[in-house]
Amino acid sequence: MSLSELSGSSDRSLLLIHGRDFKPAEETYMDLSLAALRSGLERDYPDQLDAFDSMHKSVAWYGDLNAEILHARGKTYDENLDIGDRRIALAALREINVRKKFGIRQYDQLPGKSAVPEAVVDIVAPLLGVFGLFVPMIRRVSRDFARYLDQKADFAMRVRSRLRERLCELLDRGDRVVLMSHGTGCVIAYDVLWQLSHDPNYKDQYADKKVELWVTLGGPLGDSHMQKRLMGAREKISARFPLNVIAWHNVSAEDDYTCHDNTLADDFKKMMQQRVVSAVHDYQIFNLAVRYGRSNPHSSVGYLIHPRTTKILKDWLQATAIEAMPKYTL
Repeated sequence: MSLSELSGSSDRSLLLIHGRDFKPAEETYMDLSLAALRSGLERDYPDQLDAFDSMHKSVAWYGDLNAEILHARGKTYDENLDIGDRRIALAALREINVRKKFGIRQYDQLPGKSAVPEAVVDIVAPLLGVFGLFVPMIRRVSRDFARYLDQKADFAMRVRSRLRERLCELLDRGDRVVLMSHGTGCVIAYDVLWQLSHDPNYKDQYADKKVELWVTLGGPLGDSHMQKRLMGAREKISARFPLNVIAWHNVSAEDDYTCHDNTLADDFKKMMQQRVVSAVHDYQIFNLAVRYGRSNPHSSVGYLIHPRTTKILKDWLQATAIEAMPKYTL
């Protein structure tokens, strides 16, 4: 399925952005992601399939930029194996045909399930900033994301431009947008939203244009050290946060160490106090994805097909545009 075939006729748009590490080619990544989202709707809310199919769908893909850095560091990638394993994981998740089965009982039965990585991060994370080890630690586990945090490199600008161009195109068209980000892509999304709100090159045109719904899946935005590196973190309170999101829903999976601090409403409550966002909602889930024979609570297909993500998307699809509501009369 080509990306052009994914464009629907409605004024609603779904924009995805992935996270770190190697990724399948753009069309393949998009196909797998949409298959997961659509499968969740087919399972729980089949009456919303027509609305989903009619949406415009796109992805801010920068897998080639990640690959440049990782290959330069001697990393290798078997794309065919990765795609095959992702498809196997998705097929297994599609076999779970009742939303209530996405719970702790099923999660505890997954092969290789372990809370150790998240527990280690919970213990170590508070010490990293004290000893100045946050970026060195990120560099050890994620060369590409460490490059994003390196202000001297142009990698961050190139990555942000991929998302910014896609998002601005949708906003310029007047679409009703849901932005769905996974993993470290949540940091990129935050930075781009801040840019469009406050950067002199963009704010006059985009500060007042809203993303109706931002969904963060397994993102590290709750980490205090990461928050210090977000765009706008050092600005006065009036310019610290994005101004262009109406509702923010954050989904975090048990044992997903990427989002070891899994609540954002407390960290970003000043956004609501400043009335620059309507709500920040947190949800904790069990990600039932199995990758390469082991539980992988950070898996994107596991997040996308989960009943919580499905309900968030369903509620947005059902929402009536304010402009379409009847005017109140006495």
